[in-house]
Amino acid sequence: MDEPADDEVPVEGLAFDAAGLVPVVVQQHDTGEVLMLAWADAAALQRTLELGEAVYYSRSRAEQWHKGATSGNTQRVVGVRADCDADVVLYLVDQGGDGVACHTGARSCFHRTLQGAPRLTRSPPSAAVPALTPEPTSPESHS
Repeated sequence: MDEPADDEVPVEGLAFDAAGLVPVVVQQHDTGEVLMLAWADAAALQRTLELGEAVYYSRSRAEQWHKGATSGNTQRVVGVRADCDADVVLYLVDQGGDGVACHTGARSCFHRTLQGAPRLTRSPPSAAVPALTPEPTSPESHS
């Protein structure tokens, strides 16, 4: 097996909790939108890396679940990161299907506001990422 680079963490190097789980923050890769928080065990993380689609561990059902296997709202994983303490994982995904990540049918699981919390009056900056297409150039600009 290849040795990990200095900035890489092997699955077995993660700091799993007493139940053998690690929290997984799920973020839309191109907008930065936080879609959900889930849990994964080492086997679910390994399966995610093999499939290229998000696999989690359901604490309530005590089993792995492949996100979107029944709903069609799969999450194609384009990157996986560990935080500085290696105790939280970040899946950078392309939310598939109808674009729904939450079991309630909402795009994001974070659609509710905590009572008494301040409310945003506009979208956060990460919600409006500019397109990365180059500006058209005119023939005169190459002279």
